[in-house]
Amino acid sequence: MRKIFALITAMVLGLPLAAAAQSFQYTELKPPQALESKGKVEVIEFFWYGCIHCYNLEPYIEAWEKKLPKDVEFKRVPAVFSPRWGYDASVFYTFEALGVLDKLHRPLFDAIHKDRLRTDDPQAMGEWLQKHGVDPKKFNDTMKSFGVQSKTRRATQLTVAYKIDGTPAMAVNGRYTVSAEQGRTQQGMLKTVDGLVEMERKQK
Repeated sequence: MRKIFALITAMVLGLPLAAAAQSFQYTELKPPQALESKGKVEVIEFFWYGCIHCYNLEPYIEAWEKKLPKDVEFKRVPAVFSPRWGYDASVFYTFEALGVLDKLHRPLFDAIHKDRLRTDDPQAMGEWLQKHGVDPKKFNDTMKSFGVQSKTRRATQLTVAYKIDGTPAMAVNGRYTVSAEQGRTQQGMLKTVDGLVEMERKQK
């Protein structure tokens, strides 16, 4: 499978086969994971709000996402390795439930890494939410809801199933993962994902 991928990548990018094989590293999942995006190539980014490398990747992700083909579905999944990470995963899904994820995802990243906001500091988080037009009580009530807690548990299960051991990490179509170390750079990580996406598109 790695040889096939190297050949396709070389053809797409116009690189010599040896150079392509050396440039791209990824992990094949065994067994493959079931997909939630039926009929499309599914790409997942596993991240944590507190991860500086995820924060540095975010501008590249935003630009890359805008150029994805229509048959590729991208989604973020907050990785969960501990209760602290689980708390931030619940923050992400609370934003989603309240319909403010697109509005607050990047600002929260900025607040954590530029202003040193701690999401687990109730007073500081409450003040930040009010500043961005979100009622803290409604936020906390939603965070405790069955829907948000179910999605947080699901994120924990996906972290284990995809054998994620650090962030950022990306997964393609339930079959491959790319770690930050394998990608080497932000651009390298996304180029590897693009190559895997193209391979999966050709196999559909």
